[in-house]
Amino acid sequence: MGAPVRLRQVALITRDLPAVTGRLEAELGLSPGFKDEGVGYFGLENRVLAAGDCFIEVLTPLTDDSAGHRYLERKGSDGGYMAIFQFADRESPRRRAEALGIRIVWQGDHDDVSGTHLDPRDVPGAIVSLDWAAPPESWHWAGPAWRGPSVGAERPGGISSLEVAVAAPASAAATWAAVLGPAVRLEGTEVVLPDAKQVVTFVAAADRRSEGIVGCGLALGPVAGLPERVRAEMGGVRFSVEPEHESANSTKGDR
Repeated sequence: MGAPVRLRQVALITRDLPAVTGRLEAELGLSPGFKDEGVGYFGLENRVLAAGDCFIEVLTPLTDDSAGHRYLERKGSDGGYMAIFQFADRESPRRRAEALGIRIVWQGDHDDVSGTHLDPRDVPGAIVSLDWAAPPESWHWAGPAWRGPSVGAERPGGISSLEVAVAAPASAAATWAAVLGPAVRLEGTEVVLPDAKQVVTFVAAADRRSEGIVGCGLALGPVAGLPERVRAEMGGVRFSVEPEHESANSTKGDR
């Protein structure tokens, strides 16, 4: 991970964890996910599935008083819930959010990883998390296989794009760009992460129930028995998968 910031993990929330997880495995070729007992603190259960060296997390509420349950009640359907960005250092993203007046709803630190969840009332469209990992190739949240100095990608590729529906796309894009810092570029309603060759695009939501992460692009290596390109909606998010080599040659992040 040579990028100063990149989108490392996208989380969906659903009432049917086995069904959504099963489709991600069967239709996208993602390996069976890791169950992180730590999310029980939030009244949730999850699975974290590797997509190249990035991750798709599927969450489901366990209690009626959890934020995840309230989100599903308000939305009325499954949907994209979190965007987790990895930074090259731990403290500067937190200081930047504080300087911008962004409220923090949760913060946690381990020796090898940290996370800082921002209030979606201040950063609209999703719960944005500012994370750090050491070594940078590792990812504590994905389980023992992704901890320590010798981790490697399960297969080539990762997350290439994200689409977020919000009430005011240009304003939301500007807020996300300010939070993510000087290593990203704001281009109208897009936030470009040039070093990571990723882009976050903001579109107009039809109404409040329609807000959230609505699309996720993946660039992945070939999986036996699956087509190179996949278009499918799972957990309320439209997934678009293209061959990893085509994404690597794309100039989108270098515009």
